[in-house]
Amino acid sequence: MAAGNDLSEKPPKKVHASLEIEGDDDDDENYCPIEQVRLTVPQTDDPELPALTFRTWTLGLLFCVLLAFVNQFFGYRKSQLSISSVTAQIVTLPMGKFMANVLPTRRFRVPGTSWSFSMNPGPFNLKEHVLITIFANCGSAGVYAVGIVTIVKALYRRPLHPLAGFLLAQTTQMLGYGWAGVFRRLLVDSPFMWWPDSMVQVSLFRALHEKDERPKGGLSRVQFFLVVLISSFAYYIIPGYLFPSIAAISTLCLIWKDSVLIHQIGSGLHGLGIGSFSLDWSAVVSFLGNPIASPGFAIINTLVGFFIVMYVMLPITYFNNIYEARKFPIFSSHTFDRDGQRYNISRVLNPQTFSIDMDAYLGYSKLYLSVFFAFTYGLGFASLAATITHVVLYHGKTIWSLWSKAQSTLDRKVDVHTRIMRKNYKAVPEWWFHAILVLTFALSLFACQGFGKQLQLPWWGLVMACLMALFFTLPVGIIQATTNIQIGLNIITEMVIGYILPGKPLANVAFKTYGYISMSQALAFLGDFKLGHYMKIPPRSMFAAQLVGTVVASSVYFGTSWWLLTSIPNICDQDKLSKGSPWTCPGDNVFYNASIIWGVIGPLRMFASLGVYGKLNWWFLVGAVAPFPTYLLSKKYPEKKWIRLVNMPLILGGTMNMPPAQSLNFIMWGAVGLFFNMYVFRVYKKWWARHAYVMAAALNAGIAFMGVLLFFTLQSYDIEGPDWWGLDTDDHCPLASCPTHPGVQADGCPTVAS
Repeated sequence: MAAGNDLSEKPPKKVHASLEIEGDDDDDENYCPIEQVRLTVPQTDDPELPALTFRTWTLGLLFCVLLAFVNQFFGYRKSQLSISSVTAQIVTLPMGKFMANVLPTRRFRVPGTSWSFSMNPGPFNLKEHVLITIFANCGSAGVYAVGIVTIVKALYRRPLHPLAGFLLAQTTQMLGYGWAGVFRRLLVDSPFMWWPDSMVQVSLFRALHEKDERPKGGLSRVQFFLVVLISSFAYYIIPGYLFPSIAAISTLCLIWKDSVLIHQIGSGLHGLGIGSFSLDWSAVVSFLGNPIASPGFAIINTLVGFFIVMYVMLPITYFNNIYEARKFPIFSSHTFDRDGQRYNISRVLNPQTFSIDMDAYLGYSKLYLSVFFAFTYGLGFASLAATITHVVLYHGKTIWSLWSKAQSTLDRKVDVHTRIMRKNYKAVPEWWFHAILVLTFALSLFACQGFGKQLQLPWWGLVMACLMALFFTLPVGIIQATTNIQIGLNIITEMVIGYILPGKPLANVAFKTYGYISMSQALAFLGDFKLGHYMKIPPRSMFAAQLVGTVVASSVYFGTSWWLLTSIPNICDQDKLSKGSPWTCPGDNVFYNASIIWGVIGPLRMFASLGVYGKLNWWFLVGAVAPFPTYLLSKKYPEKKWIRLVNMPLILGGTMNMPPAQSLNFIMWGAVGLFFNMYVFRVYKKWWARHAYVMAAALNAGIAFMGVLLFFTLQSYDIEGPDWWGLDTDDHCPLASCPTHPGVQADGCPTVAS
């Protein structure tokens, strides 16, 4: 038996929560210092197994394109749906085996060259499967820069050259390759940088490649997947077309139809969501991801944060009129003026320069937010500070120990996996990464400075963004590679450029994308490199898959976005869309308002002495001290292990994606997550282990296929569902967004007497 096939004989072992590190005096050729890696990753390899095959390219590119298209397509819809690479990881296994059974085995020669290939080089193997998943991961990861294209065309209604938008999408993704190449030896080759999330992926790959025997009277994993997929596909025609109202059912609003207070309390889309629920799976997975794939302790921490913010902090602040909260809706991502009306951004933006007109701003109004939206930024400040404190307290010694060992042993000691990789495969030359970095930077400079400087970011701003990304990639990478926690620096980047270059919305979002997203993309590349390292994928094959997958995915994301933005009338404009239209772009509307807050108005006039919300800066201090009580309790009562599971960054950041996420999404996500990961996991553990992830992938895939089918066959021809009460995509709580401050008027709302 080939060494590589040993994976199918040994089931993966559980990864332990505590970290065990072997001493440096172990000179055994199978040396591996991290216990979790020793228990999970096989120390064998078969270098003869083909990796970058015809099957790899075909299935990899197919799912890269498919996931990129579907995720961007649904990203514009009211109920967003994000399909992760896990779906492709599960679906492509039987597809690969099928191709191995039916494709011809003879070799084909490429005309004019000495190259030849076989469409079927043998049994479908694990290395092919890993590379296909890497392709799919490129397609599922999203392209942040596409949000800039959307807000410019759909919400600011400004011209944007398509080549400028395309280059923005490509360069912000590809810059990450440069940073990854600079730090690859430290963050990938070192055995002490072990990337905990890779252990989950390795375990799942090994489980999928075990022999799957159909249980007596039951279904194989593939059969179960198909049954759930077909069921999900068939059912989604109801909430997706015939009866959209079941996606958000707010029972209190249906009983008390004329009470503003009851609508505020009961609306799952515009209020607290008490008594609301959904019969649409897309409402469960929108914005928060698949709850079945989320750990139970993470769900509980997130729900604790949600309940504290939504049911304690929000009612206290709103009904006590803090920040004049009652002038505005109780829950909204929009911006407002001092009179409680929508902020008319056109009154303060100079149409020629597309920057703030200070005289017009001073003669109009400061910018106000709903109190919940203001909380989002305060909690963002707190979550960032809490994450840093949490990492220092809980992981500081481990990080320092691992980093010290990594530095001292990098050139003189390697673990078994690095030894195997260096022995069996050629490394990726450093100059490949450097060439990509230089080329991408040049194209970035062209995108920002060309096309009439439509992106507003000056050359020095691009250089500063790149320097920030370069500076933070290593420390944030060390933290993620040892603790699985990535510190989000988006607030820092938009705050820095907001102070330096206020009044320019596109400069702000472009700086954030080049400064933060390129760093985040670099860490994603490095994490995938480490997975390939553990799975013994030839480094050059991994490089090719990531590079091609990134270029293709970025192109598909941009192309899908441009197509929808130019073909759907009033897309993203919630005030002008027809009844029942799903194209409300909730995420992009939040991104648009954030560009106003940080870019047009700027942090000086929002969160400093000249703004309304300066006191929110105290949340930095709140976040910094929040982890101390639980940390001290965990030290005092080490036998109470549940205390260590209390995660203050998760609690404080639990509602960070509200809006666009709404209370209904949290309620349904939490209910489903607790049911599967607390009840089913404990009572029916064998069923959960065999079917949970498969079911989660199938439910998402069924919705995606039906949603795309409905659009191309009916909705693209303006054939909407039947015109009746249930066609409304809202939750029939029209008074939930009404202001309750005396004298403030809003359409469709009763005016409260002074």
